[in-house]
Amino acid sequence: MSSPHRSFSKDDKDSRERFCRKMSMQEYELIQDEQEDESCLQKYRKRCMQDMHQRLSFGPKYGYLCELQNGEQFLETIEKERKTTTVIVHIYEDGIKGCDALNNSLTCLAAEYATVKFCKIKASDTGAGDRFSNEVLPTLLVYKGGELLSNFISISEQFNEEFFAVDVESFLNEYGLLPERELPALENGNTDEQDVE
Repeated sequence: MSSPHRSFSKDDKDSRERFCRKMSMQEYELIQDEQEDESCLQKYRKRCMQDMHQRLSFGPKYGYLCELQNGEQFLETIEKERKTTTVIVHIYEDGIKGCDALNNSLTCLAAEYATVKFCKIKASDTGAGDRFSNEVLPTLLVYKGGELLSNFISISEQFNEEFFAVDVESFLNEYGLLPERELPALENGNTDEQDVE
């Protein structure tokens, strides 16, 4: 006969007590440690992904238009740069039509193409000023691995009277001289767990 008041055996009682009892402080700390470990692991994953992204960005970052002071610095920039880095040098003089617009355009492009080293130097500072008369300025030279890839003499003639960074960018892309645009960097803390795994 079954009774609504069921009697429990000693084994049932022990298992029920284990199930219903409160968590000990030691068990609580273990669970907290596991949660902290998971948080640390997620942070470690994010840091590894950022490091890997930075390493895969193929070299140093510049992001600005560098002013070269003399011919020696000009040669050093070309010859001592990494073989994978494109170096674009604008040879200019103050007061020459198109030079200011090209400097402004290259300043904008340097910010967008941080893996390309954009430089400018006055023709009179190159040590070969006689080769760069006002008729050939502005001149744009493109190097990679110490080798001259392209030279554009009186480059402003390739553009309308007023030109901007997008015009120079399109021109350089026609010749395949600019890399793919940079991917946005991973933000600290803006990636959730699904993005990391």
